[in-house]
Amino acid sequence: MTKNQNKTKKILFLPGDGIGPEVVNEAYKVIQTFNKYNGNLFEIDYADIGGVAYDLVKTPLPEETLEKAKESDAILLGAVGGPKWESLDYKVRPERGLLGIRKELELFANLRPAIVYNSLADSSSLKPHLVSNLDIMIVRELTGGIYFGEPRGVEVLKDNTRRGYNTLVYNSTEVSRIAKVAFEIASKREGRVCSVDKANVLEATEMWREEVEKVGKYYKDVKLSHMYVDNASMQLVREPKQFDVIVTTNMFGDILSDTAAMLTGSLGMLPSASLGEKQKNGKQYALYEPVHGSAPDITGKNIANPIATISSIEMMLRYSFNMSREADILNVAIKSILDEGYRTQDILGEKNLDIEPISTSAMGDLIVKELEKYL
Repeated sequence: MTKNQNKTKKILFLPGDGIGPEVVNEAYKVIQTFNKYNGNLFEIDYADIGGVAYDLVKTPLPEETLEKAKESDAILLGAVGGPKWESLDYKVRPERGLLGIRKELELFANLRPAIVYNSLADSSSLKPHLVSNLDIMIVRELTGGIYFGEPRGVEVLKDNTRRGYNTLVYNSTEVSRIAKVAFEIASKREGRVCSVDKANVLEATEMWREEVEKVGKYYKDVKLSHMYVDNASMQLVREPKQFDVIVTTNMFGDILSDTAAMLTGSLGMLPSASLGEKQKNGKQYALYEPVHGSAPDITGKNIANPIATISSIEMMLRYSFNMSREADILNVAIKSILDEGYRTQDILGEKNLDIEPISTSAMGDLIVKELEKYL
């Protein structure tokens, strides 16, 4: 690999809770491998977020963490949350740390790929022919919608009945900017965007549909279709390959992306990227994370699948650092190890029950060893 003469890239690692530190450590090995062959291109720093941050300073998003995030070129998050903190007030639960950093950095576009490696087609709960070579990109609006809309809360009425309420709110600017991201991605893929809404009963998503259509007129080579969210959830498990790029609201994207993730057989396999708008100085905030949770039931056992986190580095190389070649060879290294039959517990599949699963650290070491062949 030719040494890159660009300035050092600052990556902030936020290991977080549960298995977060374990899987982030395997991503660290990958970054250090690129540094070994590429002249220390990446500088890594660490900070706390989520439950571990609350335990230290009584907030899931310390000011120091936020400042480091703003100074970084990209962020890698492990996981947040766990039973230990479920009794906390809503405002200081670990998940508020993640929601807070997304909001503070205006990370409005969440990219969630659902990719099935051929060697893992048997790991899916669907028939192999339905998911083999599957490659879907879900583009989820991340900073608006019902998760952030006001008013919100729980109130007690005069008859002591409790009333909970949340508000679904979008404006045309929020819809058009996420639509542009989806169309740009689709223009480099198969050229198909499916916008998912509930326009038949929700006025806010009727407006969503209209704004997406306005953006679509500027992308003549991309075919736009619309689908109600209930039908989209059914179609994802009925005929997933009909989709190329899906663009949808915050809540619908949260649900559909987890459905799509399980088509692959394990949440431990899939990465994600959350991107902000490019600023005038060229800087773009970006946070990368595996889509799995903190998995407290397996924390500390060295059995978690680190591939989603390592693949998040692949997305980071591609979207934040414009290092497509490096991203491609990391993907090849992951695919090669899977093709050789190595599996963590979560991706054994019914046909591989006689195979001895490997540990988190062993999977990371194998991918690094394979990666070195191409560097």
